[in-house]
Amino acid sequence: MDIGIIGAGNIGATAARLFARAGHQVAISNSRGPQTLSGLVDEIGPNARATTVEDAASFGEVVLLAIPWSKREDGLPRPEMLEGKIVVDALNPYTPDFELEDLGDDTSSEDVARRLPGARIVKALNTMYYETLRSEGRPSAPMEERIALFVAGDDPEAKSIVSRLIEEIGFAPVDTGSLGDGGRKQQPGSSVYNVPMAAGPAAREAGIEEDE
Repeated sequence: MDIGIIGAGNIGATAARLFARAGHQVAISNSRGPQTLSGLVDEIGPNARATTVEDAASFGEVVLLAIPWSKREDGLPRPEMLEGKIVVDALNPYTPDFELEDLGDDTSSEDVARRLPGARIVKALNTMYYETLRSEGRPSAPMEERIALFVAGDDPEAKSIVSRLIEEIGFAPVDTGSLGDGGRKQQPGSSVYNVPMAAGPAAREAGIEEDE
């Protein structure tokens, strides 16, 4: 697939490496411009290119959002650029001082969905420390022996495609449900946040059945 990545920090850069290694074409961007990413794309190899944020949004069949929460006002592409596209929301609601923003009854993905009407939002890649993401994927291992990565969303097809990408980079997708309720199970402070575990225990910890 063609995958656009918006944000080249720990999660964005790590995801770019993993998706490119799995055979996908990756366009990665940041707020400072593609010239600052030449070293990263040279390291990743021919499946990666550095682009602007707008070009990454246009390029991707799937677009990963991996910018700081506090940058979402100005750091997201124009909504019309992502209309109809699968958008993986990896944002967590941390302030610049690394405090959690109080969202009340809201979730971070519901906030993102309101900012990007028409996008097919899937919450994923937000619960795992980037070094675990970088080093613990096992594409050749049986699913029950892999570490879980959680997905939530209201579009079954979009979740299925993101789950397949998760499998290709060596993790076991676990569906926590809708964007609201399922996204809440993935928020910082939840029982599954930054706690590596296999798919079966992860499903039980999240309060869902393993075959959901």
